[in-house]
Amino acid sequence: MGNISNHWASSILNHVFGKAAYTAPANIYVELSTTAPTDAGANVTPPAGGGYARKQTAPADWNAEANRIIDNANPIEFAEASGAWGTITHFALYDAAAAGNFLGWGALNTSKPVGIGDTARFAAGDLDVTFTASA
Repeated sequence: MGNISNHWASSILNHVFGKAAYTAPANIYVELSTTAPTDAGANVTPPAGGGYARKQTAPADWNAEANRIIDNANPIEFAEASGAWGTITHFALYDAAAAGNFLGWGALNTSKPVGIGDTARFAAGDLDVTFTASA
């Protein structure tokens, strides 16, 4: 993953230093994006229409942390595209199916055009999440 969001970094820091409580999200939602997000959550451009929706994951869908990396234990598969979604270049993580708090983002190793009838997916172990922040 490229970066954690400003929101998530602030929440964790405040929690660690005893300034505020932090409750982990019950589920993490994976968003696809055709643009590079910012740490503030701007510039996330998900596919519009064509059957697209964020993909909900549960804690069991993720492996335990190893070497400061968590990856997906199970495949993360989106619905079949009923319209062209464009070329997916990035992913973003949220704590809700719509709107919610932006948690972080990353670039795909390889951009992926998604057309009608395609199914975007991350095979088990392919979506790595690290806890880094930009300066």
